[in-house]
Amino acid sequence: MNNKQTLEVWMRGPVPGIPPLLQPVAHALLQAGEEIQEHLLAFPEDKLWVRPVGLASVAFHLQHITGVTDRLSTYARAEMLNEKQLQYLYDEGRETNGITLEALIEAFNKQVSTALIQLGHTDESQLTKPRGIGRRQLPTTLLGLLFHAAEHTQRHVGQLLVTAAVVKNLNF
Repeated sequence: MNNKQTLEVWMRGPVPGIPPLLQPVAHALLQAGEEIQEHLLAFPEDKLWVRPVGLASVAFHLQHITGVTDRLSTYARAEMLNEKQLQYLYDEGRETNGITLEALIEAFNKQVSTALIQLGHTDESQLTKPRGIGRRQLPTTLLGLLFHAAEHTQRHVGQLLVTAAVVKNLNF
């Protein structure tokens, strides 16, 4: 496994333009994108909303990781969610006719690109500064938000890949 392309993202070295302490966040988000692209390449469009044994659908996971990354990035900037973000949250998991796998993956990739730009502009000396989550302003830190965006994305990608494999290989 000495080919750089076969290595996981974190093993390929630093992501250009990302501060050293935030490299793990960038690595996790980029790894998620690669795994989504690889494992959903031949996923059937007509199974996007299938919920095996009541679990979340592939479409939900793709919507959710995009939305969570956006929301946590907003809180990291010490901002509140806007109406568009609140509507997106409300719509996550609601079956939508005409939505495509390509559009869902494209939205996720765009959000990762936006998050990487934000990471690149993040001052490492501010990582322990307090931040609030939501209307109740639940306490956390800038680093807590950025780390959670990475680990939450990875958790849902794992669930997404298992759900996709089950749905693709069963007759629903």
